[in-house]
Amino acid sequence: MKKSILDFRLDELTQIVEPKFRAKQIYQWIYQKYVENFDEMKNIPKSLREELEQKYLLYPIKIINIEVSKDGSKKYLFQTEDGYTMETVLIPMKEQVEDDDGKIVKESKYTICVSSQVGCKIGCAFCLTAKGGFQRDLTPGEIVAQVLLLKKENNISANRRVNIVYMGMGEPLDNLDNVVQAIKIFNEQDGLSIGMRRQTISTSGLSTQIKRLGKMNLGVLLAISLHAVDDQLRETLMPINKAYNIESVIDAVKAFPIDQRKRVMFEYLVMKNLNDDITSAKKLVKLLHGIKAKVNLIYFNPYPNSPFQRPLDEDMERFKQYLNEHGVICTIRQSKGLDISAACGQLKEKKLNEFSR
Repeated sequence: MKKSILDFRLDELTQIVEPKFRAKQIYQWIYQKYVENFDEMKNIPKSLREELEQKYLLYPIKIINIEVSKDGSKKYLFQTEDGYTMETVLIPMKEQVEDDDGKIVKESKYTICVSSQVGCKIGCAFCLTAKGGFQRDLTPGEIVAQVLLLKKENNISANRRVNIVYMGMGEPLDNLDNVVQAIKIFNEQDGLSIGMRRQTISTSGLSTQIKRLGKMNLGVLLAISLHAVDDQLRETLMPINKAYNIESVIDAVKAFPIDQRKRVMFEYLVMKNLNDDITSAKKLVKLLHGIKAKVNLIYFNPYPNSPFQRPLDEDMERFKQYLNEHGVICTIRQSKGLDISAACGQLKEKKLNEFSR
């Protein structure tokens, strides 16, 4: 399988393209003009275009399905060159605002939720991605292509910044080297120029990898998938807790460098009659003492044959209110895409079932 041109940072591309200034031109064609093939790079000599075509892929993935929600969210199913599939979600955060003359006053804002692996090794009990097992890590280019293709597909101009969350299929810190390479490629000024603070890594709590990422001091934001406040329940929900218990995760978070204006996000997936009670809220406040934290309560999105249920609205509100009253900033994430395949892995599962009929 050919390597993708999207695997390279600009400084790396200058090492393989002669003369070096061509690398910057190639970067601009890809990331600012969204070309679909090397032949469209008109100021690049034909001989170099042919060499690139022979040696590299431009896009290492392709869109094979799109589902659009009434709330504007779009879920994309991508296929890799070797036939695997994974999902990416475009989430509109704020709509474009125009004045009476049709002039844009405020630009629309988007978050793109990217996958880092095909499948996942973590095996969380509530996660549909885990049911399909683990196939392989995504390459840097396959991660980068998700954002590039979504911007191109939705006519989001190159100079428009988006927020990126590594929160799709897979555990980002289990594919740390490739994810870090993608982070740096997104940040290239001659590319998409997406700042480090616009990029959030969500992890199930690989504490040794959290420490390794922290030592890199990239400036990215961190989100911890906590979901339980004691080891017994967390091990039931997330088997990885046996290797990385809550204490080790909290210790790693305390050592993680965070911009003074930012907070560590703790994702707490709420499931009915399991972790939605005030006793859990009290334990969570105690657990996060001394951490500049923000808790994001997430409704569990039911999927066929899931043993877990969506919590009641009043229980979510009561949980949130308790945390806020006791000094922990807490919000409820408004679920997006409930009318489409909302849970990670759901669209992939649906398409597999259709293909197997």
